Amino acid sequence: MLDLGISAKPGDKNHWGELQAAGRALAIAEAAQQFDGLSILITETAREAAAQSRALAFFSAEQDFPILNFPDWETLPYDIFSPHQDIVSARLQTLSNLPNAQHALLIVPLPTLMHRLAPTDFIASRTFAYEVGELLDRDELQQQLSRAGYNRVDTVYEHGEYAFRGSLIDIYPMGAVQPFRIDLLDDEIESLRLFDSESQRTSENVTEIELLPAREFPLDKQACNQFLNNWHTHFDKDPAKCPVYRDIKDGIAPQGIEYYLSLFFDETATLFDYLPEKVQLFSHVGIEDAALAFWQDSNARYAEYGVDPTRPILSPKELFLGVEEVFQQIKKLPRTEIDRQPAKAGAGSINFNLRAVPDVAVNSKLGNPLSTLQEFIERFDGRVLFCAESAGRREVLAGFLKKINIVATEVENWQGFINSSGSNNRFSVTTYPIDQGVYSPDQGICLITEGELFGQQVMQRRRRSKASESPDHIFKSLAELQHGAPVVHMDHGVGRFQGLVTLEVDKSVQEFLMLVYANDAKLYVPVSSLHLISRFGGGDQSMAPLHKLGTDKWSKAKEKAAKQIRDTAAELLDIYARRAARKGFAFNDNEEDYRKFSGEFPFEETADQLEAIDAVRRDLLSPQPMDRLVCGDVGFGKTEVAMRAAFTAVSSSKQVVILVPTTLLAHQHLQNFRDRFANWPIKVEELSRFRTSQEQDQVIADTESGKVDILISTHKLLHAKIDFERLGLLIIDEEHRFGVRQKDKIKSMRSSVDILTMTATPIPRTLNLSMHAVRDLSIIATPPARRLSVKTFIRQREDRVTREAILREILRGGQVYFLHNDVKNIQRTADELALLVPEARINIAHGQMRERQLEQVMSDFYHQRFNVLVCTTIIETGIDIPSANTILIERADKFGLAQLHQLRGRVGRSHHQAYAYLLTPPPKTMTSDALKRLEAISAADHLGSGFTLATNDLEIRGAGELLGEEQSGHIQAIGFTLYLEMLERAVNAIKNGKQAELGSALDQGIEVNLHLPALIPDDYLPDVNMRLTLYKRLANCQTERDLYELQVEMIDRFGLLPEPAKMLFELAKLRQMGERLGLIKIEAGPNGGRLKFSASTPVEPMTIIEMVQKRPGTFRLQNNDQLSFTTEMETAEERVDKLTFILDQLIPAENAN
Repeated sequence: MLDLGISAKPGDKNHWGELQAAGRALAIAEAAQQFDGLSILITETAREAAAQSRALAFFSAEQDFPILNFPDWETLPYDIFSPHQDIVSARLQTLSNLPNAQHALLIVPLPTLMHRLAPTDFIASRTFAYEVGELLDRDELQQQLSRAGYNRVDTVYEHGEYAFRGSLIDIYPMGAVQPFRIDLLDDEIESLRLFDSESQRTSENVTEIELLPAREFPLDKQACNQFLNNWHTHFDKDPAKCPVYRDIKDGIAPQGIEYYLSLFFDETATLFDYLPEKVQLFSHVGIEDAALAFWQDSNARYAEYGVDPTRPILSPKELFLGVEEVFQQIKKLPRTEIDRQPAKAGAGSINFNLRAVPDVAVNSKLGNPLSTLQEFIERFDGRVLFCAESAGRREVLAGFLKKINIVATEVENWQGFINSSGSNNRFSVTTYPIDQGVYSPDQGICLITEGELFGQQVMQRRRRSKASESPDHIFKSLAELQHGAPVVHMDHGVGRFQGLVTLEVDKSVQEFLMLVYANDAKLYVPVSSLHLISRFGGGDQSMAPLHKLGTDKWSKAKEKAAKQIRDTAAELLDIYARRAARKGFAFNDNEEDYRKFSGEFPFEETADQLEAIDAVRRDLLSPQPMDRLVCGDVGFGKTEVAMRAAFTAVSSSKQVVILVPTTLLAHQHLQNFRDRFANWPIKVEELSRFRTSQEQDQVIADTESGKVDILISTHKLLHAKIDFERLGLLIIDEEHRFGVRQKDKIKSMRSSVDILTMTATPIPRTLNLSMHAVRDLSIIATPPARRLSVKTFIRQREDRVTREAILREILRGGQVYFLHNDVKNIQRTADELALLVPEARINIAHGQMRERQLEQVMSDFYHQRFNVLVCTTIIETGIDIPSANTILIERADKFGLAQLHQLRGRVGRSHHQAYAYLLTPPPKTMTSDALKRLEAISAADHLGSGFTLATNDLEIRGAGELLGEEQSGHIQAIGFTLYLEMLERAVNAIKNGKQAELGSALDQGIEVNLHLPALIPDDYLPDVNMRLTLYKRLANCQTERDLYELQVEMIDRFGLLPEPAKMLFELAKLRQMGERLGLIKIEAGPNGGRLKFSASTPVEPMTIIEMVQKRPGTFRLQNNDQLSFTTEMETAEERVDKLTFILDQLIPAENAN
């Protein structure tokens, strides 16, 4: 497609200009496919490498054109934790393939290119292969695997593990997508099969297996001896006090060992040494800045971390190529520099005029949301390819395009689009997750991505195993509704759910919930009326009442509860009204300083984290005092939210107090805050029992005089009488850990300062006040990149289980928490573990230790001076040790849900797979509540499950704790879910100065009936609970975007929608339009229909009168609240189109644009 005259002589330099958006990837892909050697793209960052990799794969459709990635370790220089095994696997696979790579493309971030590597013969000498039918000596294989660095385990889950079980051998080779199972017949390989590491079930047969080394360095006896000898040459520190030295001596690879790589070898290599002879190189203008930044950062971290005598470190030049060295190597190769701007005329210069796509984003506020796209299509007479992320999104996108008469032909890929140039198909659509499109006026083609159409990047969801859920969605779902479970109908009371049934009404098939009441009376509720139904929820469901249809018992119970709810709502609001009525302090930070401080955050913020940061900052900059709850699962980045808020407060000359529940957490926050604010003139101090009385007095004096900007304190602050000079912000971490008295003291501070509360598992009262609009709520539900959920096992306490769990972790260089919550015999437990796992180095920590001793133990654990910590729940909150990735909790049945969730959150804080073992006595000896808690914690093992657990906790504990025992009777009478919804309505009504109308349905809803089948057929989705959940989710959709996402999800999960399901979505769109217009009924049939208006409709009466006057034969006004119309509408499409047209005409003028 492109004319590319590239000079490929060593040292030659070409210049390409006017390459914007995906144009860069398109040009590189074309050049690489025309070259029979290895093409290399050097990017500035790992993030850019990932985006370019996706784009290049899209434009390189050839099956025999491999794209190799050499990923970044995703650790910072001198980090004390190691890269994830999946990353190491990908790197080893690439290094293995590179020397013989032809007609291929390699993508590498520049900082990664600067790392020194193992010598080139290292991988070749430790790689071996087996085929079906070959003889295999088990002992020899074990020696080979051990020499290659593989770990022997009982069950294989990760790359670099193997297990022997009779005639079966499981191995997860580096570079492999799935693990292999070898089945032996005597000494012969009878079969080789792939298997799933989660289910452990085999899938397809294969003929051979290749085994790469498990690490980027050797760990056999000879290599370890060389490491120890080189250590003595480099460092003069006592090796007995250095955990890295001791681990290598024991044959264990400690976390962060990668930054000692050169000690394993006589000399190291670089990526340039692995390259084949024939190479061409591409890079963007300005990569020199990225190299310099990485080199400066490495030297700064060397200066910062090189002071620990127990962990001496190598200099940057021994680990990385310097800036000059790397560019000397680059300049030896033929290379092309790529720029967005035009290239200067000269030899080797080409300007491509490949531009970013003009703004074509859908704007739902316009009468025609697709008008900008339509205008572009009218101006541009070339061919257009639309790209959607998945098959489901492609189908929905095609439906959108039909609205402006664009019928797009499906093509397999980019090459298919280019090859179809001779056809009459001007518009095409394909499926691929690419971020940006490209617009080429010269070539007459344009690629428009879904992200560009809908104004957001859809790619971010690709790695999510579970989509982020809104708070409403999480809490109000009817999912998990079991047959026979109590449900509440707003008008008829508490009945029992008996499933979904399909009935024919008015010649159209619909689906109904069947509810059974007293005396076996049945009530059929259409799925369109799900807003009238709620789960009973809370307390003991077997005690839920069963009402009789046609009596006033239900209405009396509801009235009684409503009276109490009004009082409760007024009481709740009174607490916050005093703050709301008072003008607070509007903070005012320096925009440039704030941007600079934000830029120093070494990680990429997640979308949710950014939303929380922005919401908090908006609150602080407004005069209204802040009271916001940030709920984010353990390790999801709440601390950075607090740090940004603290920066804003201190920049406004205000003091900040951070209140934490434990001494350990206070000390860790102190270290983290001091590190984060190191470049700013901000003083951070700590008030806890880790400080002597004299030190505490000095901190208090400095705080009162205004010398301390940020004070981190345990509950000591609540007892100390501190007269703050300029307190402006109170940050409360893990509020549920404070006692009632301490909370009362915190409450007394609320009226005078801005409050930010952070929690991983909110306590029920906090949760519900937030849910019901009394406090502002931000949810961080998106995990950081590559974060994995913690694998959770419930096991009876056995020595075999304990030994395997501890050994698995320490053999991969990690650390273990063993939680034994009884100080009296904790030492005995530690001694027993020492006998059970002699390979482990064990210490203990508990709250009755002297402050300095406890501080020393935790510091030693952080610096990996031992690898098993036997401890009490003192480690429950906030302790952040990335290399600790296994926790065993003894007598897990004794802990509450919030506690179990917090304890499990101590592991899995890096991107390694983490494990939590909940050790219990036999099930028969545990209470039913304990079993429910364990079931809930093991089920909620997905990332971001803290929210779900809090609601489970609420229901297990019963509702009495929510707002006092006097409420529990009313809650039991009408059901917990309805109680909370009525409370929410009362709170909102009183806030707005209105009378709380609690007798009517919570959401009157709008009835839409086109006399056409509208349901999810059971042959499309047989699971009744899943259908019910989807009906409820459909009812909860607030915008067309919500409907689009749900439609996409259903197509991706269950296949293309059948006609009755498509009609459900059409009705939902009409319902949304009708709600905005204040309609209570939309009805249409083959010969016409009618619209019924509520008293509060925003539609201008004159609009309706004009419609009737202009077309009296079509429109007629009835009873002052109904507009009927007569027109032929035989097909479903005609009815939907006609109604949409009429509703568009009714939109008030101020809302039309």
